[in-house]
Amino acid sequence: MFKGLGAMGDMAKMMKAAKEMQEKMAQLQSELNSIVVIGEAGGGLVQARATAKGELTGLSIDPSILQASEKEIVEDLILAAVKDTQAKAKEREGDEQRRLLREMGLPENMELPG
Repeated sequence: MFKGLGAMGDMAKMMKAAKEMQEKMAQLQSELNSIVVIGEAGGGLVQARATAKGELTGLSIDPSILQASEKEIVEDLILAAVKDTQAKAKEREGDEQRRLLREMGLPENMELPG
């Protein structure tokens, strides 16, 4: 007769845990927007900055490579720096998600909505 109350208590715990996880995921998404990653190419001649969410926020080009005859090289370096930044952003986002899962006592390889 009281089994139903036990199941309701378990459901309430699950709902509370789900709400807590949702709140922590929202906080993580906000934090990812404030974490800056920097990718580079050409030994640092071109650097790109992005949030850990992958939003490109800046680009820095050493003026020594800005010559018309080097146009294709500069374009390649810019593309390489942006790709490096995107890869670092994705890696950092994964690191932060795994950290959150560890803190919550969940498996690190659990897929999170995002």
